Amino acid sequence: MPGGIRLVLQVAPNARKSEVAGVQEDILKIRLHAAPVDGKANQALIRYTAEILDVPKTSVQITHGQSSRRKIVEVRASSVTVELARRAFVP
Repeated sequence: MPGGIRLVLQVAPNARKSEVAGVQEDILKIRLHAAPVDGKANQALIRYTAEILDVPKTSVQITHGQSSRRKIVEVRASSVTVELARRAFVP
């Protein structure tokens, strides 16, 4: 995707804190300190992703899996590359 990246994420809400839990089968696992109620976990995921990649929240969009634990997130920012995302997310 030109001008950004697409991430496949497995999200676990209701965690003690928001953190990257690792990678399994090319899927990034993220724990979120937010309840999956009224879109709060999705909002927390957008905030967390934007913070980790140092981009505005408006650059992050959940494109698939709004009500699922498995989500596809697009980050539209020319400063974000796959390598940058790998370094930012992979512990």
